[in-house]
Amino acid sequence: MERRQSARPERGYDPAATVFGIFNICKPAGLTSFDVVARVRRISGERRVGHAGTLDPLAEGVLPICVGQATRIVEYLSDATKRYCAQVVLGTTTDTYDAEGQVTSQTGRSDYPVEEIRRALDRFRGPIEQIPPMYSAVKKEGKRLYQLARAGHEVERAPRRVEIFRIDLLTYDPPVLVIDVECSKGTYIRSLAHDLGQVLGGGAHLGHLVRTRSGPFEIQDALTLELLADAFAQGYWTELVYPLDEPLLHWNAIILGEERAAALRNGRAVPMLAVPPDARACRAYSTDGEFLAVVRPDMETGTWRAEKVFAASSATTDAG
Repeated sequence: MERRQSARPERGYDPAATVFGIFNICKPAGLTSFDVVARVRRISGERRVGHAGTLDPLAEGVLPICVGQATRIVEYLSDATKRYCAQVVLGTTTDTYDAEGQVTSQTGRSDYPVEEIRRALDRFRGPIEQIPPMYSAVKKEGKRLYQLARAGHEVERAPRRVEIFRIDLLTYDPPVLVIDVECSKGTYIRSLAHDLGQVLGGGAHLGHLVRTRSGPFEIQDALTLELLADAFAQGYWTELVYPLDEPLLHWNAIILGEERAAALRNGRAVPMLAVPPDARACRAYSTDGEFLAVVRPDMETGTWRAEKVFAASSATTDAG
């Protein structure tokens, strides 16, 4: 995705300026996703900040951060497909399924022929049932699994249906292999590494993880927190923020005239001028290009109904 760039303004950041949109942040290893949210909140001065798709502290890479009104589209961005570069260590298992956990076994085999590894990877392509790791935020009877795990309790977990669109072997230098994974939301790459070890027979855990894509956001365009802080200090953050409709550009769109746009802004349904090809949500814009709302068709009444309406304001308000 091309990032918009321009010369830096001479003026610094005005804390009174409206800040909303999406920042494609490269989360460093060692921070939680909520740590990144807290830092962006401090840097931007905006209270409403959220992330779209948790990354474990061990992991690094693309973490879209939604600011201001953009926090209202987090759910759509969280639903997007993700892509990872994962390092899997064969022959050793841990209680967390990754390198941060306690070793539970380390006597397994790690010198498999490449073709055997490829055949094992083939078993994970497509829709699969995946059991979340005990050290995860999934809830069981009102408690997070990681809370139960830290108390020494292991409980039965219901499998979750996820989909692996791509899983390719990149490199293999025993005991470490590196895979490229594209998957649906809710996929635990730690569980994938663990399950691969089970299929091979010698066990495995996740050594390192980099998210290379989340929805439309790519790692080559991601910002460090240091660069973001400088952008706000120097006043050029508007050149790095994406508009809040960026993750929705693959949806269908409708354009509304002035009267229908005003009705939609006030939460009223507006008549459909044409029957949509499906009943999915789509983007609604005014004739001057303003992103108005996420709408869904009501086939019974022949109207568009707003799912989320956005206030009229620029996503890149001039700083200073």
